[in-house]
Amino acid sequence: MASNPSQETPADDDELNDTGPTARRILLGVHLKRLRERAGVSRGDAAYHIRGSDSKMSRLEAGKVGFKDRDVADLLTLYGLPEGPEREHVLGMASQSNRSGWWQRYNDVIPSWFEDFVGLESAASRIQTYELLFVPGLLQTPEYARAAVSGGRPDVDDPDVEHRLSLRLGRQRLLQRRDGPTFWAVLDESVLHRPVGGPRVLNAQIDHLLELASNRSIVLQILPWGLSGYSAEHAFTMLRFAEAELPDIVYLEEHTGATYLDRRADVESYTRVMDRLTIDALTPDQTKQHLAKVRAER
Repeated sequence: MASNPSQETPADDDELNDTGPTARRILLGVHLKRLRERAGVSRGDAAYHIRGSDSKMSRLEAGKVGFKDRDVADLLTLYGLPEGPEREHVLGMASQSNRSGWWQRYNDVIPSWFEDFVGLESAASRIQTYELLFVPGLLQTPEYARAAVSGGRPDVDDPDVEHRLSLRLGRQRLLQRRDGPTFWAVLDESVLHRPVGGPRVLNAQIDHLLELASNRSIVLQILPWGLSGYSAEHAFTMLRFAEAELPDIVYLEEHTGATYLDRRADVESYTRVMDRLTIDALTPDQTKQHLAKVRAER
């Protein structure tokens, strides 16, 4: 029998209250791009100055790769930023952006394409998700999560399953943070009837959703059978950030990879889809009543 996931401590409170290196990397890239443009330096010249290519500079300014302290210092000199508080602040951002996020201890089981999502998720001020098949990971009970990450074989004693489960439960603590995000989930009604882990596990999961529905930072809506799939053909998650420099992001996950959309047109398109889903779905109060009804009928 697999061990109790509660025996592992995924992250401490300080780690969970930290926005993490992914968002800091993006913010630093935006700041460096602004300094470069203010100084009138081309991206190609900046890349040459740090012994890199134009594509490397593009990735740095997009926050897609880590920063070397030496590169940042050289760029600040090129941009004419003298010694002083602003320069020290930017160098401090570079140092912080290279710190490991709490989730990086799970590198043996977390795909590289998902690692960025966990980092962005930890920095978001609002998370909206539409799910067709499963309860969202942040709302799963340990037993439901175990069944989901084990591929339907929760009784198998597999160290990788334990590690993936610990990662998922660690992500859930995001919603317990003092400055945690608002989490808004629209679930297709079929999620309430798909026996992940078996009837007992599913019933406990529905009970858990009923409890979470009373949390002021969590909004739950069920999309009824009759409208299922009307506005969206696949699951997706939208991440919004308090920092104006961070773009809204739409996350689309597949079995072996993920797509991150941040172009305004793409984000606006998915925003319209989410707006339609929230209008079509049961209201939060109706959702509570529906969850209670489904549970009473089992």
